[in-house]
Amino acid sequence: MPLLRGLRRGASRLPAGPLRRASILRAAPTAASSRRPLQSRFCSSCEPTSAADASSAAKPPAPDHRALGVQQGLFMTSAYSPGSPIFLPHGARIFNRLVDFLRKQYVRYGFQEVITPTIYKKALWARSGHLENYAEDMYTVTSTSPARADPVEDPDGGSEEAEYGLKPMNCPGHCLIFASQTRSYRDLPIRYADFSPLHRNEISGALSGLTRVRRFHQDDGHIFCRPSQIRDEIARTLDFVRLAYRVLGLGPYRLVLSTRPEQYLGSPEDWDQAENALREALAASGRPYTVSEGDGAFYGPKIDVILRDSDGKEHQTATVQLDFQLPRRFDLEYTAPAPELERRGETTADPDLLAQYGPVRPVLIHRAVLGSAERLMALLIEHYNGRWPFWLNPRQAMVITVNSTEPVVAWARRTRDLLLGVGPTAASSPGSDEGAAAASPTGLAVDLDDSDRSVALKVREATTKGYGLIAVVGPRDVENGTVGVNATALARPGDGDEELKRLKRMDMTPEALRDYMLELVAAYR
Repeated sequence: MPLLRGLRRGASRLPAGPLRRASILRAAPTAASSRRPLQSRFCSSCEPTSAADASSAAKPPAPDHRALGVQQGLFMTSAYSPGSPIFLPHGARIFNRLVDFLRKQYVRYGFQEVITPTIYKKALWARSGHLENYAEDMYTVTSTSPARADPVEDPDGGSEEAEYGLKPMNCPGHCLIFASQTRSYRDLPIRYADFSPLHRNEISGALSGLTRVRRFHQDDGHIFCRPSQIRDEIARTLDFVRLAYRVLGLGPYRLVLSTRPEQYLGSPEDWDQAENALREALAASGRPYTVSEGDGAFYGPKIDVILRDSDGKEHQTATVQLDFQLPRRFDLEYTAPAPELERRGETTADPDLLAQYGPVRPVLIHRAVLGSAERLMALLIEHYNGRWPFWLNPRQAMVITVNSTEPVVAWARRTRDLLLGVGPTAASSPGSDEGAAAASPTGLAVDLDDSDRSVALKVREATTKGYGLIAVVGPRDVENGTVGVNATALARPGDGDEELKRLKRMDMTPEALRDYMLELVAAYR
């Protein structure tokens, strides 16, 4: 079977040429990607054709992810936890697919995923500098039971109260992991990734949907590298950003270099060195960028990726930050030959120098490709405006029954289960080790509507909800061992009547439909 390459807005399309699987009955549509850029929301046929038309044409309101999230059943909020979005089942499907996409790319870019605590003792935040520079944005956690309070001694030998802080960032925890073992220059770069939830105490008046929240998930990554590896690691990160945003159909985006703020850690010399390293990496990337003076993080300068939403407002999403301070505060080291040259990022072939080993501090690169997953989801919700690409669509297929007779309902349920990759549980006798085999789910998002309503009503409802494919099951399908698939959501602007007629009814076996859907999902790669 040929690899599917085309992704398109609303649903994935196959490339030119028929799908090489006889059981699909040449039903695969042919198209290339037709996603609109983030800034372009309206079809060309809706654009005014003259100055008079332009002056009279009313511009539709920009999509709002808060309203769309409710309409599509993606997320909700609660007064019991302001700023902490609650993802509903369909929203969780999108979130998990984004995370799964990143996990697959981590293999390519050499990241290892770790899982770290949500709370740490106050002493850790004092050591990292967050308590001094970020305290107003942090939450303090204390026990309400004095009998269960920890001893007052902290790991650094202090005698402060046993207070904890909800983590706003993952970097101190990753520094603890690096410091837990002896490291050699041969081990570097070491790349950690973390999807743990973060908490930041945003002002209540600033909270808004998914874009300004107090609890969020960041595709957080930290790279511990040698000074000589800085440029390559930043280049790899920018390439990761380029890949991810191309797959997601977002862009164009702009790059911003943010420099030393008024309140910062370290010396001006450290900052000059870090800023020069980022400038060199940006120059090597060949992409234009602007400079935002004084907008760096308190521990180092950064490169931010800025995307614009449907209302014209800009959001910072991805970020790459260079940090010489945390490795010093956590006393991080690795051993290397010619340590003096190593610290300057220089190499030598002198055997006498190479015979001398010593400790060197690693450089820490903070990076996030999506940034806040919640914020990026808000941009995607508005960008796709209810017409998700097939691989991200939380409603990929709906199986609909023509009537409520037992054979039709049973075949529809079997089709649904086969598409999901689950089977009926096997009964086992008490005390027996025999039972249901472990499930091998396909990861497809498939729902079943076997309600006793008219087919027209069920099809119209599934279409309105944005299902990519609608599989209809009737008595004839039961006899033939097939389902009738309506794939008109795959149609592209300009498709002729014959193509639309073909997409409206494609007869295939449930197995062929499953393979077809998996190929559509795989197309984003």
